Amino acid sequence: MRTARTLTCLVALLGAALAPSGPQKGIEPADINRAVEPCTDFYEFANGAWRAANPIPASMPRWSRRWAAGEASKDRLKLILDEASAAKDQPKGSVEQLIGDFYGACMDEGRANGLGVKPLAQLLAEIDGMKNTADVRVVISRLHGIAVGVPFALFGGSDNHNPNDVIAQIVASGLGMPDRDYYVKPEPRFKEAREKYLAHVAAIFRLAGESEAGAKSAADTVMRMETGLAENSLDNVALRDPKATDHKMSFADLQKLTPDFNWTAYYHRTGLTRDSRGSEEPARIGDANVAEPKFLVEFNRQLSAYPIADWKTYLKWQLLDSASPSLSDAFVQENFAFNGAYLSGAKEMKPRWKRCAESADRLLGEALGKKYVEKYFPPEAKARMQELVKNLRTAMGETIQGLGWMSPDTKKRALEKLSTFNPKIGYPDKWKDYSKVPISRASYWDDVVLGRKFNVGDNLATIGRPVDRGRWGMTPPTSDAYYNPLLNEIVFPAGILQPPAFSMESNDAVNYGAIGVVIGHEISHGFDDQGAQYDAEGRLNNWWTAEDLKSFQEKTACVVNQFDDYFVEPGLHHNGKLVLGESIGDLAGAKIAYRAFQISQQGKPALPNVDGFTPEQQFFIAWGQFRGDAIRPEAARTMVQGDPHPIARYRVIGPVSNLPEFQKAFSCKPDAAMVRPPNLRCEVW
Repeated sequence: MRTARTLTCLVALLGAALAPSGPQKGIEPADINRAVEPCTDFYEFANGAWRAANPIPASMPRWSRRWAAGEASKDRLKLILDEASAAKDQPKGSVEQLIGDFYGACMDEGRANGLGVKPLAQLLAEIDGMKNTADVRVVISRLHGIAVGVPFALFGGSDNHNPNDVIAQIVASGLGMPDRDYYVKPEPRFKEAREKYLAHVAAIFRLAGESEAGAKSAADTVMRMETGLAENSLDNVALRDPKATDHKMSFADLQKLTPDFNWTAYYHRTGLTRDSRGSEEPARIGDANVAEPKFLVEFNRQLSAYPIADWKTYLKWQLLDSASPSLSDAFVQENFAFNGAYLSGAKEMKPRWKRCAESADRLLGEALGKKYVEKYFPPEAKARMQELVKNLRTAMGETIQGLGWMSPDTKKRALEKLSTFNPKIGYPDKWKDYSKVPISRASYWDDVVLGRKFNVGDNLATIGRPVDRGRWGMTPPTSDAYYNPLLNEIVFPAGILQPPAFSMESNDAVNYGAIGVVIGHEISHGFDDQGAQYDAEGRLNNWWTAEDLKSFQEKTACVVNQFDDYFVEPGLHHNGKLVLGESIGDLAGAKIAYRAFQISQQGKPALPNVDGFTPEQQFFIAWGQFRGDAIRPEAARTMVQGDPHPIARYRVIGPVSNLPEFQKAFSCKPDAAMVRPPNLRCEVW
């Protein structure tokens, strides 16, 4: 893995040679709604005309040029998969054979429909055969092996206090609705969700062969058990605090926490113990982090309090729920009816080829991704992204140094943390080897199981070993980005590095206004309400003076109050505490990206105006055109409840309304709607 210093040197050496030449493309003037003033409603101004001309497709909950680009990536995946699927006699274990046969099996809808629920027969029989809590534990470990994380999930992740060490992370899981509030809150929309969920669970059980009465009884059992688990879970705001989920404990203390669940036997079955000498002592495990101890206590209570018949019902449901998208059309349709149509508002399913491409990306992501980057991500794109990252880091450093509210001691530590950021761009330096996964065209569900087993095993193998900093948490075709505070890394897959986010043909105003803000956003996550709790080495460790921390928290409270006042419909507004981290990221990202844009222009001829818009205006318009999604009401309600991201409208207008640079660029009057009064203006970084 190249270090940040190496990347900087590479850019310095190659930057001139790789700089784009010729006329550069600017913003999309035709997307602008000129009937609206930018200082009145910048979201509508920036790309309202595009949204009016491009309604949300029936299969999508949100839509914009950004989402259209993400879906277009799947068109590229289809070309790769069609070619691999059509090829004959590919070497067993080759990338082409694996992705071709996986896709071919998925596309065989007739076979899936003919099989119905039969692919689950063996697992369902194992569940039916349970006689005691020991059998429940065996089935739980069996389900975990195919990524059905119920009622808890266990995976390998960096230790909060020693990030170079990978330990077992045990988290709450096993709920069929989005989060705890759907089970416990009395508001009408949650009551409706519970009614819809009961009907959905019953429908799936009927498809699996239960009678009408049996399906209804099964749904009631599932709801009772999941509600108990939900009542003992943290809500989404509490989960944002790393300290709330930091409960490192010894193996012995883990066993004491849940005395009715044999962890030694569980570890043994999941391959996390050595047995070369007949020993069942946990090996390469050491301590584990239990994110929600109260949840595990409730799991232990249910393990002893509920009859085996109830556990059979609950585990059957979790298996059926997880497998439904990979079974016959009746299961797929019912799964979509609740999770797609009801929760997100989509009017129809995506075409089968697209669902198959998404599935291949999820389960064989680095095999498919390798082919993707070979075709669609040239080396010069990676080099230009490295230059943007370099300038964004410089801008963040200058911003930290110029903070009047932060003491020299805290500044020193903040700059130290910034200096250790590790950017990853495009794709991994080392690809995962899937060659031993026996993918065939015999059964799509069987291929899903094989892909899941590989990924579960690949992760569990990291436990008890030093962290591998070359691993990625997203596949290369993914149209997204992330920051990992434990590894202090910012990651930008090839899938997001396309218009409208980034293009070799776009001028700097557009690239810095779109992907530049995304880069700044991810850098800022290292200094948001969560990331600021991790030090330069990725440890959950306070590096602030008491006075500076108090000032920081006061500044973040401004952002909380701002987003508390943003409504998605009458009576339903964002939870400022839930979206705080992402909103800090957008605010700081826009600010430092604008600064980095100015850095990038030093010593260069001034960029031309585009359709009358100055380069500074183009920068902000690029942000509005990249981020300006239309969204269905159902999806907006679901986001407000559990998504740490605000809806796109407020991601566009929220940060820029705080920036004097925006006000100056568009000559907005002090009382304009897009200019927050000085006493309400938020500035964190």
